[in-house]
Amino acid sequence: MKTGVKICGLTDGAGLRAACDAAADWIGFVFFERSPRFVTPTKAAELLASHEGALPKIVGLFVKASDAQIAETLATVKLDILQLYDTPERARAIKARFGLPIWMSCAVESQDDLPKDTDLDGYVIEPRAPGNASRPGGNGISLDWALLRNWHAPLPWMLAGGLNPDNIAQAIAASHAPAVDVSSGVETAPGCKSPDMIRNFIKNARGTCAPDRN
Repeated sequence: MKTGVKICGLTDGAGLRAACDAAADWIGFVFFERSPRFVTPTKAAELLASHEGALPKIVGLFVKASDAQIAETLATVKLDILQLYDTPERARAIKARFGLPIWMSCAVESQDDLPKDTDLDGYVIEPRAPGNASRPGGNGISLDWALLRNWHAPLPWMLAGGLNPDNIAQAIAASHAPAVDVSSGVETAPGCKSPDMIRNFIKNARGTCAPDRN
């Protein structure tokens, strides 16, 4: 099976076109103001409306967001999936409130941190942010990929954190990740996506065979 690819933190038309043209499975918008990849719901809607052709599944990333913030976002831009940095209890409440698939972002340092719950829709597995980080993800650091190799995941999952076009094949081989998520690893500066890096990332990820996503 081909490796699933998500390009996250899109902020402009060039990055969006590159992700779509290279057949990314998911594209992500960050609705967290402290991120250099932050876009408003209106901006995300404008980018999507300007794109000609088919779109991948659209993921909205939220960090400890209120129901009101999520509702306001959904009233402006169509999202297929909500990716959350929050507690599992809050994630379940958001799933019940909005009826959309929920991906839970999970910070991992050891195998003990790997999630076990089965009542959400997927997991994004990434390294724990440094203590001085201003945001929980998108910090460009990697975890020990081998921690995941023999993990029997309870839900579909993807690997994130410190991935780029040069190391993605190694990361997939070491972790057996069925899907991968990249943001800073395809940028020339924080928030500035490189179309060439996006294309190369997807090409290199797809050149590595992935196991069953479940």
